[in-house]
Parts: sequence; C-alpha cells; structure tokens
Amino acid sequence: MKDYIEVDEWKIIENGFNPHYNKISESIFSLGNGRMGQRANFEEAYSGETLQGNYVAGVYYPDKTRVGWWKNGYPEYFAKVINAANWIGIDINIDGEQLDLAKCEVQQFRRELNMQEGYLKRNFTAKTAGGKIVEAEAIRFCSMADDEAGAIKYTITPVNFSGPVTFTPFIDGDVVNKDSNYDEKFWDEIKKESWNDGGFVQMRTKKTGFEVATGMLIAALQNGEPIKLHTQAVSKEKYVGAKFKLDAVQGQSISVIKYAANLSSQNYPAAELVVNLKETLHQIASKGFDTMLKEQADAWAAKWKHNDIIIEGDASAQQAIRFNIFQLNQTYTGEDDRLNIGPKGFTGEKYGGSTYWDTEAYCVPFYLATADQKVTRNLLLYRYKQLDKAIENAKLLGFTNGAALYPMVTMDGAECHNEWEITFEEIHRNGAIAYAIFNYVRYTGDETYLADYGLEVLIAIARFWSQRVNWSEDKQQYVMLGVTGPNEYENNVNNNWYTSMLACWCMKYTIEVAEKVKAADLGKYTELINRINFNGQEETGRFKDIIARMYLPYDEKRQIFLQQDGYLDKEQILVKDLPAGERPINQKWSWDRILRSCYIKQADVLQGIYFFEDQYDIDTIRRNFDFYEPRTVHESSLSPCVHAILAAKLGDEARAYEFYLRTARLDLDDYNNDTEDGCHITSMAGTWMSVVEGFAGMRVKNGKLSFDPFLPGKWTSFSFNVGFRGTLIKVTIAKSAVDIKHLSGPGLKVMVDGHDIDVQPDAGAKITKVVLAPPPIA
Repeated sequence: MKDYIEVDEWKIIENGFNPHYNKISESIFSLGNGRMGQRANFEEAYSGETLQGNYVAGVYYPDKTRVGWWKNGYPEYFAKVINAANWIGIDINIDGEQLDLAKCEVQQFRRELNMQEGYLKRNFTAKTAGGKIVEAEAIRFCSMADDEAGAIKYTITPVNFSGPVTFTPFIDGDVVNKDSNYDEKFWDEIKKESWNDGGFVQMRTKKTGFEVATGMLIAALQNGEPIKLHTQAVSKEKYVGAKFKLDAVQGQSISVIKYAANLSSQNYPAAELVVNLKETLHQIASKGFDTMLKEQADAWAAKWKHNDIIIEGDASAQQAIRFNIFQLNQTYTGEDDRLNIGPKGFTGEKYGGSTYWDTEAYCVPFYLATADQKVTRNLLLYRYKQLDKAIENAKLLGFTNGAALYPMVTMDGAECHNEWEITFEEIHRNGAIAYAIFNYVRYTGDETYLADYGLEVLIAIARFWSQRVNWSEDKQQYVMLGVTGPNEYENNVNNNWYTSMLACWCMKYTIEVAEKVKAADLGKYTELINRINFNGQEETGRFKDIIARMYLPYDEKRQIFLQQDGYLDKEQILVKDLPAGERPINQKWSWDRILRSCYIKQADVLQGIYFFEDQYDIDTIRRNFDFYEPRTVHESSLSPCVHAILAAKLGDEARAYEFYLRTARLDLDDYNNDTEDGCHITSMAGTWMSVVEGFAGMRVKNGKLSFDPFLPGKWTSFSFNVGFRGTLIKVTIAKSAVDIKHLSGPGLKVMVDGHDIDVQPDAGAKITKVVLAPPPIA
C-alpha cells in the first residue's frame, strides 16, 4: 500500500516526483468527460516508465485472441477500447536539449487534480544537463461543456538563463496498446494536414473501420502578451506538428495554449469529420482558454450540486468518496445509449474498456440516485439493443427458441471473453441484467419500460435459464451443472446457490412482468409474444415447474445456503489464519491450490442475499454472513462494498466501516498494487453504495425511499443528495438527528427507522434521534 497522496477534501495532490510511482499517478490523475479520456501523461517528452493512454469512447478494435487450446464457441477476438492519437504532446527544446523529467534534475514537482472544478495542474522546476533551470506549469482538462474537446495551457519560465526555446505542439497517431496481443498497431492513416497554427490527423481502425479525426489549434503568450506565431510544419507518418522558436527572457513566462478535439465516425459521417473538426476547433479557440476553464468549473459545479457526499470530521474519507464520484462522472454521462462503463473507464487498458456485469450490479444504483433517470434507462437500452447478439451468443452454445446469454465482456453485444470457465460458465451475468431492469423500475416507477423493452429481454433470459438446467433423476429436482459463480476462485462447479437462486428469481420476475404488461397493454403484449413466438401458457408452465423443483444447496447443520456442491469438503482454514506472506493468494499461490481451497474472491452467496435481502430474516442473513465473510479474501475490488452494506444491515457498524475503508481509498493508496493499470471505476460505485446503502441504510420499500442510518465513529456527520421519482432531497445524518431537506420537485414521503416522514417543498423534515456511532477503526 502506498501513502504518497496528500489529504485534501477537494484535491488529489502529489508533492515530489517519484518515477517509480509515475504510472500509478498517471491512473489516479486521469481526466475524462464521457466522450474522451486521457491518462495523466506528461505534455513534454518523458523517457521514463509510462503507460500512454488517450481514449475515444465507443471506438474499439477486435484484437485477435491468444489461447493455447481453442474450444467451440470461443470468440475470435477481445474487443478493446484502444489508444487513440496523443493530443496533449508539446515537445520543448532548450538550447539543444529536450525537456525530459527522466533526464533532468527535478528540483520541485507538484501534481494536483482539482475535483471541484475538473482540471489537472502540474508544476515543476527542472535543471537540464546543461545547467539551465526552468519552472513550468501545465493546466489541462477534458471539457464537460464541449465533450469532444480538451485544452492545455503550458507555461515555462527561465530561471537562470535567457535564450532560444523551441516548442513543437503535435498530434501523434502512431500509438500502440501495451496489451496488444500480437504487438499490432491498430490504426491506419487516412489523411493529415498542417496549418500555421495547428493541424490534424485522421485515422481509421483496422477491421472495425472507425474513423477519428484529432486536431489542434495553438496560440502563445510571452510575459502575458499574445505572440504572432510563425511555425514550421513537421510531418511524418500519423503525425503533424507545428514547430516554433522563441527567445526566452530570464524571469519572463512563455505560455503555449493548445486547443484539441477528437471527432469520431460514431457521431459524424466519415467524409464530414474534418469539416466538423475544424469547426469545433475554431469554436473552442474563439472562446479562449479562460472561458473554457470557467465553463468547466460551472459544469462540475452542477454535477457536485446533485451528487456530492459531504463528510464532516474525516478529511481522508471525504477526499476518497469525492475521488470515486469524480471518476464515475468523468467516465459516463449517460448521453449516449451506445456507450457503457468499462471497469477501468478512461484510466487504463486492463479489461479492454469493455462492458462487464459490473455495470448492472454496481453502477446502476449510483446513477439511479445521482442522475436523471434517462441515464440509467440508457444503460438498460444498451443491453436491449444488443439482445439479438445475446441470442446469437446463446445459439453458438447450443441454446434455441430465442434464449439469450448476454456476454461476459463486450463492446457491441458479441462475446469477446476467452477464458472458458468465464465465457461459458459465469452465466450469472444474465441475472444481473434482469435485476437491473427490476431495480430501475422499482426505483423510478417507470413501468412503461417493461412493455417497450424490458419484457422482451426478460423472456429471452428466462428461456436461457429454462434450457440451462437439467432434471436429476437422483435428486428428483432440477440442477445447474458446470457453472462459475461470482467467486472466480472456484470454477466449473455444480449447483452454485447464487446462480441457481438467481435463475429462479429471473423466471419468477418474468412471469410477473408478463402478467403486468398483459393487463396494462394487451396490444403491446400480443404484438411482442407473436413476434418472438412466446407460448405464454406452455413456457411459463415450465418456468414455474423449475422454480418449484430447483435444487438449492443448503447445509442443515449450519443452517446456511451452501455456495455449491462439495464446498464443505474443502479444508476450512479461515482467512485470519493464513500467513500474511501468502496473501494475496492470486499472486502467491498456484491456480490449482486456489481452486482446491475454501477461499472466496468476492461476495457469492452474500451477493444474492444483498440483492434479495427482503426474502431473508435477519438471523438467516447473519448466519450466512458470519460463515462466508471469514473465508473471503476480498481480492476483487467489487467485494468489500457488498460486505459493508450487509454488515450495516446486521448492525455490525465497525465492520461496515472497515469494509468501506478497504474500497474507498483502493486506488489512492494503491491497496492492491495494481493502480498503475488504471483505476477501479466500477467498484467506485460500490464505494458510494457503502455510504448510501450501508451507513445511511437507504432502500426502496413499497415505492418509497427508506433510511435506517448510523454514523461512523470518526465522522461528526455526513450528507448526500438523492434524486427519486422527480424529487431531489438532501439527507444529513448527525449524532442526534437525521435531517431531510427538500431541494426540488414534488413532495415526497420517506421512511426513517420505519416511521413515515412527509417532505414537502416548503419545509424539510428533521427527525431527532440518537444515531449511534461504532467504535473508531484503528
């Protein structure tokens, strides 16, 4: 675990330059605006360790799969959001020496991510090998107001010399992905052009044929005054630059302002990209850097007004939760239903930037409460529009009659994950998609979604489950063989409780929704069942039979749901009894040893209890929690949040806070030694869940928001905003009271500790109570 990020409630600050931490910082200080993203690479040259990252949302490449043993049904590729043109680059040459912090003596260095206003600022003082000292400041952002654009203001000041300094702002499309399976470059150049004050490169992805035009306009100031530039065009493969030389004066600053934009054929006809690129560049340059920066601050102020969490009494926790919310907002804005949320967002290459079940299970709750409901609706539409490909995926594996298996990993709906125990067997992802539909309708009350889109998806998923089970003559029950549950440390198991239980719930919910849609809109129902050949009586009859006779493993002695057949045959050594030197086991043990152990990567049985806690009494939840948590190594970033929420439900407030701490500063402190690969974006939504669903105990019950809060021991209070069915409220939880303030929309009835509270536009509601705090966590 690292401890080099300074604590500040609104900023992420790195003081001093440690090249060994550079790739970690490149992840942490990443920027994005939902349409494009950028790791915190340096503008000037850097020959040290770095992971370049410039990404354009929705643009991907089908990188050919590398496997040792090909199996029927394997995808031929892994779809990846790929490195796009480097738009931030500004080469700087001082008296014949290239400015490069890997080769200079770095005398002072500070990197600051301003989360409140949405920009990255870097200051340093460097001494070249020739003895020349410069001070530098770089400010940049990916614009939320102009979401295809970014801007940079790069200022240097000679400290101990006067003389020529050469600047070359550039666009470089000759990029590679570190994770390219065959070291292939994914782009072909289409055209490029240089101007006195800028230029562009237009490129096309191989195979997929996406085109992206990346361009720049530049300006310069000396001692605060504009300079007329005379540049020399620099052109090479996939590269344009605008080189110019200025006579620097000791103590006087020179600023280069670079306006840049990425336009994609996702949003424009390829033939019109350049015209629109030039228009975008001139539009943002005419505003000027300061105006763009002000618009950026205003856009972020609007976001924070809606989704900030304010923690009093714990600056480290405050910084952490804001960092998590900041990165979520940078990654996905919900404006485009073709886009989704990759586990690393725009912060790194790992997991390919593709869509996993993380979105439905962990991100949906965050966006439901913190954004307009259209944002979550677009996440659901993303899956609806890929239903045909989900049916194709199932067909490849032998399923029929419109059964759908949604992919484990995807960009366009086709499966592109190639580990057999995941691709073919981690089928619980189907249930997460069905649960997201349920969660959306429960939260928003938007039942029109069911008739228009939801029921069709649910029927296809239910058809899959009804074919995936088989009848066991021995048990005289239906069984689910050869699956992998959320606990990926056990593969190819039989009768994983979570998967089988989720399958039953999906079929039951499908029946309920079909009856609801039929009663509400017979015309739409009839059109749908005719189009998809749904035999309501026959198919729902099979669903009901499976639900009634599904084998769900249970241990009578311990009175717990059994994770899967044979789990208790494993040697039951608790995590606390594992030597510290053997953890994390995914880095210290062989895969064979992990598979034979009892250790759980992340919530499995407990994931099901989290989803459906209303079905279980508190003693059942406690027995299962107390059995499984001590066997869980939490080596998935998605694990601690579920445990935090259940611990809070059980009144185990100290452990709830302990699990929260594990996830809140996961990336800031590089807890798992993997932040250099990118931040854990989807688990950041789990951090928000730990606070709002855990500490505040927020649930939806009978169409109303309900709260059952407690106050963590180090905090004096915490507050957050929640949007619910057109109403925005602010909830503040302190030691002696819960205060609910109406912010906008119609009046709202909520529950606090089981009591109905009326929150009206002209008055909030203050509930006096003692909010017990747990002991502080050491």
